[in-house]
Amino acid sequence: MDNSNLEKHSVSEDCGGSKNTSENGSGADAIHVLDPIDRAAEKRLIRKCDLHVIPAIALLYSLAFIDRINIGNARLQGLEKDLHMKGHDYNIALFIFFIPYILCEVPANIIIRKISPSTWLSSIMILWGEGIVTVCMGLTKSFAGLVICRFFLGLCEAGFFPGCAYLISMYYPRYELQWRFNLFFASTILAGAWSGLFAYALANMAGIGGYDGWRWIFIIEGLATIVVAVGARFFIVDWPETSKFLTIEERGLLLRRLSDDAAGAKMDRLDSKAKRRAFSDWKIYIGILMYLGINNTGYSTSFFVPTILSQLGWTAIHAQVMSIPPYIVAAVFSVTVALLTDRLRHRYAFAMAGIAIATIGYIVLLAQDAVSVSGRYVAIYLIMVGGYITQPITLVWLQNNMGGHYKRSIGAAMQIGFGNCGGIVASNIYLTNQKPRYPVGYGVSLGLLWLCGLACTVFFVGLKLENNKREQGKRDHRLSLPKEEVENLGDDHPKFRFTY
Repeated sequence: MDNSNLEKHSVSEDCGGSKNTSENGSGADAIHVLDPIDRAAEKRLIRKCDLHVIPAIALLYSLAFIDRINIGNARLQGLEKDLHMKGHDYNIALFIFFIPYILCEVPANIIIRKISPSTWLSSIMILWGEGIVTVCMGLTKSFAGLVICRFFLGLCEAGFFPGCAYLISMYYPRYELQWRFNLFFASTILAGAWSGLFAYALANMAGIGGYDGWRWIFIIEGLATIVVAVGARFFIVDWPETSKFLTIEERGLLLRRLSDDAAGAKMDRLDSKAKRRAFSDWKIYIGILMYLGINNTGYSTSFFVPTILSQLGWTAIHAQVMSIPPYIVAAVFSVTVALLTDRLRHRYAFAMAGIAIATIGYIVLLAQDAVSVSGRYVAIYLIMVGGYITQPITLVWLQNNMGGHYKRSIGAAMQIGFGNCGGIVASNIYLTNQKPRYPVGYGVSLGLLWLCGLACTVFFVGLKLENNKREQGKRDHRLSLPKEEVENLGDDHPKFRFTY
């Protein structure tokens, strides 16, 4: 992450040591004459950030993700029968979520820039209905009611994931970011496991209060989201410039580390020229294709793994339990690979490795008539491991190459928002009349997987070519622009170097 996130006023007011050097100039100037960084203090700072930034939002996002995908578990417990659903009704209930989710992500990430993250993220989980809407899904009496609830669930959740991704990226230099982001992202992977575990337990509540087991899945998990979100308001961190869990000296050290990593790339004003630079950046659109292609696999497994497992001849309860181990294994691989990609300072090869692993899984399922049940179960492991290796890399890789507050905010929202079209595709390709083979579902997912691979390759080559041009001075003409524009170029600044 380039982390060009230093507001001028914040650096001058908050940077540790600025008071001691005020005679030599502003706090921003003073950064350049500070003593070498105390490595022991730096390690303590990183540890403190790890303890405060990730846990609260990871817990919230795991609950939010469960609220999003638990419809797959509810389906196994009689959702369709009780709501008199038929044909493609289930697919409609899935994809309606993505319409508001996609359309509202960019506005939401602009709003969070102006509101403290602790207030914004907790509010959309409580006041605007994330938990409340999930409870309503358990109380609905009709298919129309389910569709309405899913629509509002997408509306409420639109600001959460891109907001969290944006917030995490503001605390870590780019080669410390992937592992931290994957720790956060692993909460969603494990949410798939916990969702199956919860569904297994909650199915036994059938008949209590006159409600079927699938209703209790929504009600209990929705109530849990509300309770946790209320408490999380006091634990979610705000922007580094105003972070209350850091001392003035620690905040100054953090801002200095981020400034060093930024290499002069800032975009702290969203004026007309900044908007043009952001919305015309080819990297964002390639990033959307990367995420769309691999995101389809993420949603396919979340929505349909329980159903696929039940089609292997297992009972609904057995399928719920057997859906847990693949998520756990995928989480372990995701976090391990993240650590490697940060230490080796490379993204592309790891992203392609995940695609190759998932490809093997899809090929096995496409040829399932010649494969044993155990072989098909192993294929699910391969798809999930490969998918969850690549998916978080595509998100961090784009953020690594976005320069400035607003550029990063817009980039994250557009990539996650429009990339979630992969979720719309996943919602409509696993057709009821094609189970258990799902040739269209597996075939389309495999094709989109390699759309991601192609986009990753274009991204890799494009970044290398652009770095070469900057090394040759072919972007230095931008330094002759008016000073206020040069200070707001974001990653268009000639000194900024892209990572791959």
